[in-house]
Amino acid sequence: MRTAAELNYGEIGIISEIDSSHPSSKRIIEHGFTPGQTIELINKSIFNDPIAVSVRGTLIAIRKCEAGCIKLK
Repeated sequence: MRTAAELNYGEIGIISEIDSSHPSSKRIIEHGFTPGQTIELINKSIFNDPIAVSVRGTLIAIRKCEAGCIKLK
């Protein structure tokens, strides 16, 4: 199963689940990353961390390790 950390520029995915064992999972869910939502990779920093993704029409920067807990369909 792919994660949000593996998205390429402009690629869109649908969130299937959030790994609840990850320490940042509660914060990720509070920012609107919930199952069924569409997520798109907008930009990466020079060293590929953090990444900027669009979810629910909002641009959010998250660390790659946090994006790894977002499982995609």
